Amino acid sequence: MKVTDRRMFDANGELREEFREELAGAEAPVAPEPSAEPSAQSVAEEPDPRMAEPAEPTPAAATPAPEAGGRRPPIEIPGAPPGLGPSFYDLLGVLADPIPLYLGDATLPDGRKVENLEMARLHIDLLDVLRQKTVGNLTSQELGVLEDFLYRARMRYVQKRG
Repeated sequence: MKVTDRRMFDANGELREEFREELAGAEAPVAPEPSAEPSAQSVAEEPDPRMAEPAEPTPAAATPAPEAGGRRPPIEIPGAPPGLGPSFYDLLGVLADPIPLYLGDATLPDGRKVENLEMARLHIDLLDVLRQKTVGNLTSQELGVLEDFLYRARMRYVQKRG
C-alpha cells in the first residue's frame, strides 16, 4: 500500500513543488487563509508573491526522498550509530508489552498481578490493525513474527476468557 499526499499546499501554506511545475504557465492559486475566509475580490486582484520565486525548503519541512520502491529511508536517531534507528520490531514490542500484564501473566514490581481482559483485547486488536494496514509492506520475517505473536496472544486470551 502506498499513500501519496495530493494536497496542493504544504503545512506552511506554500505551493508544493510538483504543483509549481504544473501551474508554471497558468495563474497560480492562492493558499486558503487559515483564520478567515478570503474575499473573492482580494484573491482575484493580487497574485501570490510567493509564486514568483521558489521558496527555499526549511530543514523542518524538508523530507527525505523515497528510496527505490517508494519506501523512505529509516529514521535516524541523533547519537545512534547509522542504521540502528527504530525498527518494525521496536514498534511491535511497544504495542505488545502490556498484553502479558493485562492477561495476568506478568507481575508489577511490587508483586501484584493486574488482570484486565478488555485492555488485553484492545492491545491485541491494535496489533491486528497494524497487520492489516501493513499488508504488502513487511518482509516475510516481520510478517511471520507479527502473525506468530498475534496467534499466541489470541490463544492466551481465549484461555483466560474461558
